Amino acid sequence: MKAGIHPDYREVVFQDVTTDFSFLTRSTLGSKEKIKWEDGNEYPLIKVDISSASHPFYTGKHKIVDTSGRVDKFRKRYAQK
Repeated sequence: MKAGIHPDYREVVFQDVTTDFSFLTRSTLGSKEKIKWEDGNEYPLIKVDISSASHPFYTGKHKIVDTSGRVDKFRKRYAQK
């Protein structure tokens, strides 16, 4: 591998903001936010809207997650007049 062209691969914590589920893994993503993990170390925190704890495929529950108002825009645009 060439030196200096690859992104930094480090441990980060991903947190599902809808369920407060968190997990520690490795990624090239970075963040200015930090979180203290169970092992006592601080890791960069990446917040996500959907994870395995909240995705309908894994939970078996159908739930509409609309963080940017797309569903309301669609309903307003195609409403029966």
